Parts: sequence; structure tokens; C-alpha cells
Amino acid sequence: MRGVILRETGKPVEVSDELTIRRPGPGEVRVRLRAAGVCHSDLSMCEGRLPARLPLVPGHEGAGEVVELGPGVSGPPVGSHVILSWIPPCGGCAYCLGGQPNLCTSVRPPAEPTLSIAGEPAHAGLGVGCFAEETVVDARAAIPIPSDVPFDVAAVVGCAVLTGVGAVVNTAQVRPGSSVLVIGCGGVGINVIQGAVLAAAAPIVAVDRVPEKLAAARAFGATHTFTPGELRAGADELTGGLGFDYAFEVVGRSQTIRQAYKSTRRGGTTVVVGAGSADDPVTFSAAELFATERRLLGCLYGSGDVRTDFARLLRLWRAGRLDLDGLISRRITLDGVAEAFAAMGSGDVIRSLVTFP
Repeated sequence: MRGVILRETGKPVEVSDELTIRRPGPGEVRVRLRAAGVCHSDLSMCEGRLPARLPLVPGHEGAGEVVELGPGVSGPPVGSHVILSWIPPCGGCAYCLGGQPNLCTSVRPPAEPTLSIAGEPAHAGLGVGCFAEETVVDARAAIPIPSDVPFDVAAVVGCAVLTGVGAVVNTAQVRPGSSVLVIGCGGVGINVIQGAVLAAAAPIVAVDRVPEKLAAARAFGATHTFTPGELRAGADELTGGLGFDYAFEVVGRSQTIRQAYKSTRRGGTTVVVGAGSADDPVTFSAAELFATERRLLGCLYGSGDVRTDFARLLRLWRAGRLDLDGLISRRITLDGVAEAFAAMGSGDVIRSLVTFP
């Protein structure tokens, strides 16, 4: 089987035809990938900023078709089209029953690795490993979707769209007419902007260092765009010096988290969406946390419930309220993943999408 392999942190990924995949065990299904988005978190795992076990098959944003069920599994049936979830909800733990299935930790990685290369176990990125022709996942990670939804559209819903739109409508619960700041206009940041448009926010301000990313932000609904150096003056003009009602940090760095927090008004809400490193601490004084009454929220997977939110996002797409097709800047094969990683900082690409025959 063909797939992308990372053998050493910080080294380039390679494409191999020597991957093998085991049969699905109890509670598992085998999925043939049809499309997979190239997310910045995949690059962060490859560079070591996010933890990952090696050798690694990266990729966690994908859609495909169920081709085999493990023993005792009744569904989704063979032939089902599915979006893969990298945080599958168990449905019965305290988090799932309490309305926070995105925090579920009950669905553990399989005891026996699903992939191997040259007889050595290989590890699926975030339990999914979408940069391979097939994957074996817990059946609860395969979320059925209507068969008429294109696989490329379905794939981006699996991470970038749920994370970005969910940060606005689920985590922050932005109210109409609120001012919104978005720092970081990559694939997830663009979807935060789309979420702010859905929430009827105004103004919607996008900040990035790359001019091409700011142009994309405007195309997806940002009303104003600034470089980091322009933000302070722009914020003072737009908010009368008060700061924004909501600020979303979609970079995952301490410096931009502080910038987002300082740009939030007293009593406003700062949401950290970017996946940051464990060795990059952010410092807040006890006085500022107490005196400003700003809310500082983390956001994992858009605070979403994949069992219902995937379908909700696809309904918005069908109604023309979400532009999912426009997120896909280029379509590539597995051979193009390394180049897609290199293109992430250029501003030419919102999402590269791996397509499979």
C-alpha cells in the first residue's frame, strides 16, 4: 500500500509503496481514503512542535469509503461515505454525556498498530493517518455522510471547517453585531472568518503577516485586514480604543496569544484556536486576569460534536452559507505532500488536498 512516512522528526517526509495495513479488529472499520487535506498540525507533528510517535503516517483530515467491518461491528455499513474524526466520541463518558464530546479521551489508540512498514510498526497520525491509501480506525471515528457530498468537500469539514467555524459558534458563541478579531489567516483562520460571517459579526478584522493571506481573508468575509504592526492603530480606530468583543488566535504561539488578549476589550473573550507547543508558555499577571474580566478560552476541535456538526456544516454548504470548495487551492497526489508543507507559509494556498484514485 502507498502512503507518506515520516521516519525522523525534522526530516522530510517520503512516499513509500511498502506500507501494509492489518484487517480491522473488533470495533474497527477499514476505510479507503478518497481525499485528505494537508493541515498545519500535520507539519507541526513532522517538525516536532506537536508530539507524535515514529515512524509516522501523518494526515488527520480525510474522507473516504468504508470497505470492511471488523468483528461485531454493525456500521457504518460497507460502502458508506464517511468523514474521519480524529477525536471520536465514545458516547458514554462524562464528557460525552455532559455535552463536550470533543474532550472525550475514552476511545484509545488500538493496542496493535494498524500500519507497518518493512515489518516495523508505523503509527497513524492522531489515530487516523490519512496520508495513505487506506486506514483502519475505530468505527466511531467514521462519521457517515450523504453519498452525493463530494469527497474533497467532506475532507476539509473533518478538521479545518469544524475547528474554525466551531470556534465561533460553539466555543465563543459570538452574538450578532459583535466585533471580531482573527489573528492568523491559514486554513483554520479563514474558517473562523466564515464562522464570524455566519454569526453576523461586525466588524470582522483579519491579521496576518502575508499579504496574500489577507487578500483571502477579505474574499471570505473579513471587513478589514491589517498586518501585525498595523493592528493597534486599526483596533483603536474601529473600537474607539476599547478593544474587540471577541479575539481569536489561530497561530498557536505565545506572542500572538498575548496580542489577541491585549486586543480584547474589558469583559470580552479571547479564544485560543491555534495548536501550540508545550514548551511555549504564555504569562498573565494575576492582576490583569482579575481586573479586566476578560474570558480566556481554549478551543479543541471547535468544541464540536462530530456526530451532528459535520451534518450541520454540510447543510450550510448546500445552502450557500459556507464556501467549502473555495478553501481548496490545489489538488495533489501523495507525492506532493512535502511540497504542500513547504507552501504553507507562502500565502498562495489555503488548503492543499490529496486526492486518491
